[in-house]
Formats: sequence, C-alpha cells, structure tokens
Amino acid sequence: MADIQIIRTNATHDAFREMVSLLDKELAITDGDEHDYYHQYNQIDSIRFAVVAYLQQEPIGIGAIKPMADGVMEVKRMYVMPQQRGFGVAAHILQALEVWAAALGAHSVVLETGKRQPSAIALYEKCGYTRMPNYGQYAQMENSVCFKKSLA
Repeated sequence: MADIQIIRTNATHDAFREMVSLLDKELAITDGDEHDYYHQYNQIDSIRFAVVAYLQQEPIGIGAIKPMADGVMEVKRMYVMPQQRGFGVAAHILQALEVWAAALGAHSVVLETGKRQPSAIALYEKCGYTRMPNYGQYAQMENSVCFKKSLA
C-alpha cells in the first residue's frame, strides 16, 4: 500500500480517539475477563506521540509510543480498521513509530500484546521484534506476550 500517509499527532486527534474506541471494543471481546485489568494501563490521556495512517484521506490505522525508561519507548494502541488488515498497514505504522522513537532518542522499543492475538504476534515477529520476559504490570499476566526491538 504505497499510498498510505502517516501523520504524527497526539491523543487529542479525533481520528486517533475514534479508533482507540474501536480498538477497546475489540479488545473487550478478545481479552474477556481480563479486559478491565489491561484497560487500566491503556488510557490515552498521557500519550503525546501518536500516529494516524490515512488512505485517500480516510483514517485506516493508528499507533502510539510513550516513554517507558531512559532510552526505551513503549508501543501502544496499535489498530488497523478490519477492512484494511492484511495489506501491510500495521507494519507501516510500526515503522513510523520506530523512526519517531529513534528521533526522540530511544535506543529500543518494547510492547505487550495478548496470546489471543496471533496476528499481532506474527506482525511483531515479522518486523524484527523478539520475545522478552513480561515486564511491569504484565509480569504476572499469563495472556501477555512482551516483545522488544533495538533501534539502529
């Protein structure tokens, strides 16, 4: 999808907020009983670095990064509209987030996803992420899978 345009913004962007709402509805089903636990760590109020992907002026995907530790950014709120999945949109978004994280001084990025999201796991592995021990609030969560990637 060469016509994808990605803009940098923050969590106040309307399209970002609308897609976060769609993501949360999807995750409520995927996460089941654990959704409330995960949801408390996915608030967007503190997100200052977000991207929105557009195709022909229509928003089709989002992602965000936030500082986690010195030189480490955490990837958050990755979402692509269902009808646009399978075309490489998420990989474009992830690459844009990695470039931005590096520009902000990060040497690596980390993220968490769920075992019940095999397409997300496949995406991260395809994009060069390696599994790491679950970190922080995800340390004791059996459904969580955490990844890291060094930024060159």
